[in-house]
Amino acid sequence: MSPPDDRHQGRAVIGHILRSTASIALLTLLYYLTPMDQGVGVDTLVVLVAGLAVFGLVVYRQVNAITRSEYPRLRAVEALATAVPLFLVLFAVVYFLIAQEYPATFSEPMDRTDALYFTVTVFATVGFGDITPVSESTRALVTFQMIADLVVVGLVARVLFGAVEVGLRRKGDEESGPPPA
Repeated sequence: MSPPDDRHQGRAVIGHILRSTASIALLTLLYYLTPMDQGVGVDTLVVLVAGLAVFGLVVYRQVNAITRSEYPRLRAVEALATAVPLFLVLFAVVYFLIAQEYPATFSEPMDRTDALYFTVTVFATVGFGDITPVSESTRALVTFQMIADLVVVGLVARVLFGAVEVGLRRKGDEESGPPPA
């Protein structure tokens, strides 16, 4: 297999950037447009658990795609651009629903943007302190998110970049051809 030419490689980079951007935009759009008026209850827990399962499935599928990709590094960046926003939007939905049903669970009322902002500040571990969880149950949920953030940053990133290494080895094996007989 001959190495791809610069134009092919440039188109691949542009394609990955466009898909990554589209993924982020679509997840953000769905977050703002999806009706969320069912309140908090067992349904909220189901949304969180189902969302985490979907997140795991997305990561699993992305790992497989990375190992088979012509450009594993680009595919890994695209995978992160899909998985991390999905993870953040999932927690933002839960925080938004809790804040709507039980406004006293946070230090101030939260709309969707505030919930997303809060989620990202927890994920980034900067915690500005302007919005804080007040109730014990909400603090427990935020603590769970912090632990899950560490898993996403550490384990998921490691798995994705391990898949890059596998993809690069596979690609190198294909380029070198079969061993001489």
